[in-house]
Amino acid sequence: MKQLFTLLFLLLTLAVQAQQRQQISYIEETKNWYYVYDEKGKKIGGLARSSVGELKGWGSDFFVAKRHSFYCICDAKGKTLKTLNVSDVGEIVGVTGSTITSRRGSWILTWNKDGKKINARSAN
Repeated sequence: MKQLFTLLFLLLTLAVQAQQRQQISYIEETKNWYYVYDEKGKKIGGLARSSVGELKGWGSDFFVAKRHSFYCICDAKGKTLKTLNVSDVGEIVGVTGSTITSRRGSWILTWNKDGKKINARSAN
């Protein structure tokens, strides 16, 4: 009986974790909304463009939007995970998998989805 409860607890924990890390397959842009879809084509949610800002791209479980002079890294539900200053990041040139690539002057910078710079190289 004790083993059954332990197994049930582990299964519930895994289910909650899987639900929290929803995968993004597509973000639909309309005039006033962004609609986020998971890997099964199910709509995860809708986010007002006015509150999100300009969508720059998305990875497997996050997206990046520019709001005023900041880039916001958000989860699939739209919760802001990290905010980065545009002057520190430069221009976002790509978002894929679990990384963000930007160009600042003559440098190409790579960031992880937590907003940590993981690489820098000369663009020349």
